[in-house]
Amino acid sequence: MADFEYGPVDLYVIGFEGERLDADTFAAIAELVDTGHIRVLDAIIVSRHEDGTVEVREFEDLGDEFDVTQVTFEEGGLVGDEDIDELAEVIPPGTSGAVLAIELVWAKQLASRFAAAGGVVLQTERIPAAVVNAVLAEAEGE
Repeated sequence: MADFEYGPVDLYVIGFEGERLDADTFAAIAELVDTGHIRVLDAIIVSRHEDGTVEVREFEDLGDEFDVTQVTFEEGGLVGDEDIDELAEVIPPGTSGAVLAIELVWAKQLASRFAAAGGVVLQTERIPAAVVNAVLAEAEGE
């Protein structure tokens, strides 16, 4: 089996009203990290002010503003400036977003098995949970 150090990584932008982050969201992320389902490789807070200006803060720089000690970060630096510029576009003025690079730990083993078998992943697509649930609920109702 090919031995990858890291598995696939998804970039998430989780929106919050105003400048306030949601502690329950980060508690859920911490639980997934603790159980070994995911690893957080990078985390950045991006705020878009009402005038459209963007402020970027590293989690480590939040200090007492928010207790980030509940989420363990593995690396940092994976999300670059170009990524932040692109992802910040989806954050509406007057709100903030947590940009998270999340490694799917289970997918690391899958990717290793594909590679060991000589397979190459050509493309992946993510169907958002809300879409999957809506489509399957509709199909069950038919």
